[in-house]
Amino acid sequence: MSVGRIDKILAHEGFGTRKGIKKLLKECEVTVNGVRVFDSGTQVNPDKDILCVDGEEVLLRKNVYLMMNKAQNVVSANKDGLHQTAFDFLSDEYKTPYLQEHLHIVGRLDIDTEGLLFFTTDGALTHKIISPKTHFPKQYFVRLKKSESVNRQNEIKDLFYKGIHIPAEGNESEADCKSADLIWQSENEALLTITEGKFHQVKRMFLAVNNEVVYLKRLSIGALKLDEKLAVGEYRELTDEEVQSLMIPLEL
Repeated sequence: MSVGRIDKILAHEGFGTRKGIKKLLKECEVTVNGVRVFDSGTQVNPDKDILCVDGEEVLLRKNVYLMMNKAQNVVSANKDGLHQTAFDFLSDEYKTPYLQEHLHIVGRLDIDTEGLLFFTTDGALTHKIISPKTHFPKQYFVRLKKSESVNRQNEIKDLFYKGIHIPAEGNESEADCKSADLIWQSENEALLTITEGKFHQVKRMFLAVNNEVVYLKRLSIGALKLDEKLAVGEYRELTDEEVQSLMIPLEL
């Protein structure tokens, strides 16, 4: 969290809505560095200032970073009228008015795809991850409907490395993909690493070579790897080391 208005910061910390913070400032003793504050527009620097409410220091959280092991049949969205969403799995701690507005998913997964889902309030990091200029690699485990011979595996690996042309789907036009790395694990299972996020890209890549994805799981985003200890539907906050690892994109 950068320098910001005290009403926004207190709302972030779960003290109520920004409108409710105005009432809080009048009725409670809210201080910044020991000085009583009444103006909801007062600027606070979380890195330097000490913010207290009725004598109790508010430990300011700068940003939120979460990883989840997303289950199938769960939508990567805040709300959905038909399906359970990834946000439904989060505890009330992550549903304060501020977080409801600012916590978001970086790199959504299809409803039938499992694996690493990343949440944050850090807009700058989000931009870095999804920007085409940074080439953030994302690795997936893929299980295919048909087995492929060794010769065919090598052909597909080469096609993906060169950048395969994928067919149109729905409102999405056909497109050329950037170079991707394919490592075969068996006749019908592989690890695929891509650096972009076209609509249903992994599925369309294998359709282009006359095969079909029957199971898909994201394993990593950049240096951030899915915690294998997380059961499907579980989540946790990132460690400081994991957050720092996302600041520098890996090369494919």
